[in-house]
This record gives sequence, C-alpha cells and structure tokens, in this order.
Amino acid sequence: MSLFFQQLLNGLTLGSVYSLVALGLTLVYGVMQIPNFAHGHLYMVGAYVTFFMITLYGFHYWPAILVSVAVLCILGVAVERLVFHPLRNAPHVNAMIAAVGLMLFLEATVRVIWGSDFRRMPTPYDNVFNIFGLTVTGQRLMIIVAAVVLMVGLHLFLKKTIIGSTIEAMAQDRDGAYLVGINANKVAMLTFAIASGLAAVAASLAAPINLVNPTMGIMVNLKAFVIIVLGGMGSIPGAILGGYLLGLAESIGGTYLATDYKDVIAFLFLVIILSIRPNGLFSKGV
Repeated sequence: MSLFFQQLLNGLTLGSVYSLVALGLTLVYGVMQIPNFAHGHLYMVGAYVTFFMITLYGFHYWPAILVSVAVLCILGVAVERLVFHPLRNAPHVNAMIAAVGLMLFLEATVRVIWGSDFRRMPTPYDNVFNIFGLTVTGQRLMIIVAAVVLMVGLHLFLKKTIIGSTIEAMAQDRDGAYLVGINANKVAMLTFAIASGLAAVAASLAAPINLVNPTMGIMVNLKAFVIIVLGGMGSIPGAILGGYLLGLAESIGGTYLATDYKDVIAFLFLVIILSIRPNGLFSKGV
C-alpha cells in the first residue's frame, strides 16, 4: 500500500507539470483557435534560460525563474506578432505549418547556441523528507505547491480582473468581443505572454528532477495536446483535471504495468475517455 501512495504522490508531481503546460496551450487555443505545436519548445527554452541564469550568472533559483518568465513572455509576444498574427486571416492549416516551423527553429537555435548536451539544473530544494512512510524531495513538494498557487492565481486573474474578463470574452465569443470594443491584438499578445510564462515556470520546476536538453519539450507537448483534447478543447478546468488524471495514470500504471509503456498510457487513456465522452470531460470555455 505504501508503494501505491508513493506513486500517487509522484503522479501529483507529474500532473502538476502537465497541467501548467496544458493551461498555456488551452488558453492560446481557446482565445485564438490556434493549436500551437511549438508550445513544448517554448517550455524547453524556459528551462534553458533558468539553467543558465543559475549556473552562469549566479542567480538564486526563484529570481532565475522570474527572469525566465520575463524572457518567455517577451518571446511569446514576439511569436504571436511575427508568426501567428500575419496568418490571422489565412486558413488554419497555415498557422499549424508555421507552428511546426517555429518548433524546428527553436530547437535548432538552442542546439547552435547551447549545444545538445544533457544538463542537470541545480536546486536549493534537494533535501529529502519522510512523511508518513513516503519519501519525497523538497523539489517535488515545491512543484505541487507552486502549481496550485499558479492555478488559483490564474483563476482569480481571469474571473476578478477586467483584463482577465477580456480574455474570457474572446474565448467565449470572438465576434461579440469585437462588437463591444475589445482590442483583439492586445488580448492575443497577452494570451501568448501568459501561456509562455506558464511554460517557463513548468519547465523550471520540472528540470531539477529531469534533465535539460533540446528535445525535452517534445513529449511534454504531445501529452499537453492529449490533455486538452481529453479535458475539452479550450477548457481550463479540463486542462487542470486532465493533467492530473494523466499524471496519476502514468505514475500508477507505469508502476503496476511496465515502466517501458509509461508514455503509451497517455494515448491509451485518451482513447478510453474519448470513447465515453467524444467532446472531452468539459465543454469549451475558459
């Protein structure tokens, strides 16, 4: 039984990272109807920025994450303006192709600048705790707590602020938002900034228990797409619930079935859920 609870805790850690990545992805899709295939590579860039802020410039872990968030917010706005904004009136397939091109560009750029080596990010939370017979590192606890704080903060931002309300309005009814004078360009830039910032935080939290490398965003990106389809395209509650369900399914399934098939569980899980609820767990809506 202790093994089950240990894997439950590991699943919550994994689900926290998945949910943060999927939240950014579902925000962009909900507001702009763009499946940003490069989102996982923005996640990867965020990890590299944090890593080098710590190792090259001597930043403490949290200030390094703040720098990474700032850099990724700026990068997210640049991506929206330079890549997706010019394609706003083009067929959707054009934006998809552009996203794939951006994905390849980001990975190639990182390889040229920082190389292809695998790197381990240092963390001040590498101490190990024993809680009710469960072994957990401070970093894993930090991931769970930070993810919950960010999710609550995002919810309050969307529900309690005027700026957040404009994002919700765009996600629910684009034409209606235009009619009441909402600036679509500003909302699009803000959405990409928030999504990229969430990716940077998720990568910076997860990197100390994984490795930083140019391909680290690929599998995370695939699973984030599984999550937003699973939870309902454009649904924030669906992204959160789907992220935790997938994290728990992978952790527990990988333990009791086979670790080699851990990544297959995500897609098997998607098939099972969509066979029961074809539209996902939640309907669209921020």
